[in-house]
Amino acid sequence: MKHTLFVLAAVASMVAPAFADQALAQAKNCLSCHTVDKKIVGPAYKDVAKKYAGQKDAVEKLASKIMKGGSGVWGVVPMPVNSQVNEADAKKLAAWVLSLK
Repeated sequence: MKHTLFVLAAVASMVAPAFADQALAQAKNCLSCHTVDKKIVGPAYKDVAKKYAGQKDAVEKLASKIMKGGSGVWGVVPMPVNSQVNEADAKKLAAWVLSLK
């Protein structure tokens, strides 16, 4: 019984942060243009994670793009400014996106 509870607790600790940050992405309307695994208006988050993998400043770079918008990296459609996203949430979202495989 203890072993089962330990395993369940371990699984929950790995899954809960992913859902929490996906919930933040939903709350901030990120999922209107992006999904985890396929392009909609913007690139799939997994593609973003691949593009920025191994870059030391990736969280800061993506957090800035989340807040200030950007263009030219993924094609002609610009990413708009997201004034409803503060720096802390932008960094949390960026870290979550970069964690996706």
